[in-house]
Amino acid sequence: MATLEIKNLHVTVETEQGTKEILKGVDLVIRSGETHAIMGPNGSGKSTLAYSIAGHPKYTITKGEILLDGANVLEMTVDERARAGMFLAMQYPVEIPGVSVSNFLRTAKTAIDGQAPALRPWIQEVRGAMDALKMDSTFTERNVNEGFSGGEKKRHEILQMELLKPKFAVLDETDSGLDVDALKVVSEGVNRVKAATGMGVILITHYTRILNYIKPDFVHVFVAGKIAEEGGSELADRLESEGYDRYTNA
Repeated sequence: MATLEIKNLHVTVETEQGTKEILKGVDLVIRSGETHAIMGPNGSGKSTLAYSIAGHPKYTITKGEILLDGANVLEMTVDERARAGMFLAMQYPVEIPGVSVSNFLRTAKTAIDGQAPALRPWIQEVRGAMDALKMDSTFTERNVNEGFSGGEKKRHEILQMELLKPKFAVLDETDSGLDVDALKVVSEGVNRVKAATGMGVILITHYTRILNYIKPDFVHVFVAGKIAEEGGSELADRLESEGYDRYTNA
């Protein structure tokens, strides 16, 4: 049973107007096998939380802790966080020209495990995961995210997650830009990895449609850098009908 603890997290970012505090004291505890949905209006700090956990240099932690099984995540480099079991599926995955998907995946797996996977079982595992995500077999020959559609980029993120088997996955608006069919395939991928590995999930989203496929155990509403309300899946249903006006107009 792994645990990710976020304690009194304060985060700033540099803007043209100067230093701006985005997160203003966030507390969260995520355990193995749990799915936590982070919802809220634009600018409320949802993506800032994701990138702060992952170690993006743009964000400065001014106060608080992030602990993975008691180890201080904030003292780890980005690659150390990944090896410790953290995974980030980005809202806007970057292109890597000149690096094929097959080389990227095997290099990532080698870095995580400390040794290269045996080639034949690895190829079978990659093909099986791609088949489940309804990805064409020629996909691995393409350069990472170069010329990919929005749906292809998101499927590639879930493919990485399925092969790397993290302890915790942060999914930053994975549903954005997906049609109904792609949303279902991607969601099934997340559920499949969670069921197979006991992975904990932080699912960041504006909308409830992905929550029809990935059922949250807990829902946290972010407003102005803080958690304004917490509850179960019924809270997401209420947000669907009421929106965020009750928080932003308070």
